[in-house]
Amino acid sequence: MELEKIEQCQNEVKKIYDLFDASHDWQHIERVMKNAKTILEQESADAFIVELAVLLHDVSDPKYKKPEEDLESDILDRLELRDDQRHHIQEVIGSVSFKGGNGKPASSIEAKIVQDADRLDAIGAIGIARAFAYGGAKGRKLYDWHEKARTEMTEQEYRDAPTSSVTHFYEKLLLLKDQMTTETGKQMAEERHEFMLSFLKQLQTETDGNK
Repeated sequence: MELEKIEQCQNEVKKIYDLFDASHDWQHIERVMKNAKTILEQESADAFIVELAVLLHDVSDPKYKKPEEDLESDILDRLELRDDQRHHIQEVIGSVSFKGGNGKPASSIEAKIVQDADRLDAIGAIGIARAFAYGGAKGRKLYDWHEKARTEMTEQEYRDAPTSSVTHFYEKLLLLKDQMTTETGKQMAEERHEFMLSFLKQLQTETDGNK
C-alpha cells in the first residue's frame, strides 16, 4: 500500500516539476531522493514519510506557485493518508526551505534527513549549476563583485532582491555546510563546499578585469 501511494504521488508531481525551470525540475527531485536514501542508510527513520516529503517538498514552492493554488494539499488529499502521516509530511516540508535564513528548524529525524538531502543538492557542482540555471531563468547577472551579500533579511527581502547568482553563494550556498543536521549530511557536504570555494576563486581570477 505504501509503495502504491509513493508511485501515485510520483506520477502526480512529475507533471508539475516538468513545468519548472532546470533548478527545480524533476531531476532535482531525483537527486534529493538519492541523497535522502543515502542518509536513510545511516539513520533510523520512517522512509515512507521521507520519500513522500521529498516528492512533495517543492510543488507549492512560493517561487513557482500561483496565488490560488495549493498543489501540496490537493495531492495529499488524493493520497488519503492517515492524519498523523499527513501532518508529519507537512511538518517535514515546512522545515525544508532556507527562506533567507528564516526557515523553521527540523524537529524530527525525517525533517533533518529531507532538509539535508535538499541542501546537499544546493551545493557542490550541482549547486553551482542550479544557481546559474535559476539566475538565468530570472534574468539575473552572473556576478557583481561590488554587490554586498546581506547577512540579515526577511524571507520577502531574500526572495525579491534581484541579486547576482554569485552573491547568492554568499547569502545561502556557502552557509549550508555548517547547517547540516545528520552525520552523513555533514560528511557529504564537506567536499561539495570546498568545490564551491575553488570555483569562486577561479571565477574571480577569470573576471578580475571586469569588476
